[in-house]
Parts: sequence; C-alpha cells; structure tokens
Amino acid sequence: MTPATGAVLRFFAAAIAARAVVELGTGCGSSGIWLLRGMRAGGVLTSVDTEPEYQRTARKAFAQAGYAANQSRLILGRALDVLPRLSDGAYDMVFCDADSPAYPEYLTASMRLLRAGGIVVFNDALPAGAGPGAEGAREVAEMIRIDDRLIPVLLPIADGLLAAIKR
Repeated sequence: MTPATGAVLRFFAAAIAARAVVELGTGCGSSGIWLLRGMRAGGVLTSVDTEPEYQRTARKAFAQAGYAANQSRLILGRALDVLPRLSDGAYDMVFCDADSPAYPEYLTASMRLLRAGGIVVFNDALPAGAGPGAEGAREVAEMIRIDDRLIPVLLPIADGLLAAIKR
C-alpha cells in the first residue's frame, strides 16, 4: 500500500468519524493501521483474510503501532463466507483489497452492511490489462456508476481507488 493510498483511507475514516470498519484483505496490516488512525477512539476494525500468516503479521503490526487488541477483530475465512454473518447497517466503511474478481459481490454485501452515509472503497480500481481481476474492477465501477443510491469518486492514486458514499 502506498502512503498516498493509506492517507486517503485515513481521511475517509476520519471524515465520517468511523467507529466500525470492515477490511477485506488483511495483508501485512498496513491498510488496517491507516484505517485505525482515521477511526474514532473506541472504534473496531474487522479484517477478513484467508491467510492465517497475514493475520498473525497484522496483529503484531497493530500492537507495534500502539493499538489495543480489542480495536481489531481478525476473522479467518473467505470474505463471501464471512460477510453474510456481519450485521446489517452496522458499519461505517468497507475497504475491499482482496480477490478483485469478487468486487461486484463485495459491493452487494457492502450495501447491506453500510449505514446511510457510509463509504465503500475498492483498491486497484484502475487495473492494467485484462483478466478476471480487471474484469471485476470494471464491473464494480459500472455497478457503482449506475446505482442512484451511491455517490462515487475514482481517484487516480497508485492503481486507483474507487469510493462511493451510500445515500
């Protein structure tokens, strides 16, 4: 994750005073730290990943960055299996940074999870070339563009950030 991408995530979380954020794709924890930096005190980051090693690394990174264990909830599993278990309208922000072919399904799930005024963000929204990841990014961009419930913005940062506010 580039510092510019992280700064935008922090900005979004702070702008909406996020208390509950879902992250799809824990990675090494860098995006989670940026999100936590922008969230309100007492907020909880729920991060989903299929790789236990990534979550171990992220847990250590969060602790080293000064975040208490109760500020993050790391869930091991496929996002499309985990998301249905999360509460409707209970989240301020959803950040999608994993399995870009599934971005359209992540958008559908995000619409259920987000409160009005919440933000959904997709990383790598300007993919180069072809393939399933590029197709998923293009499809979710079109879904967001035509959905009157969303106010979108596409930011040309790194490989692109596509964000939308739920009305």
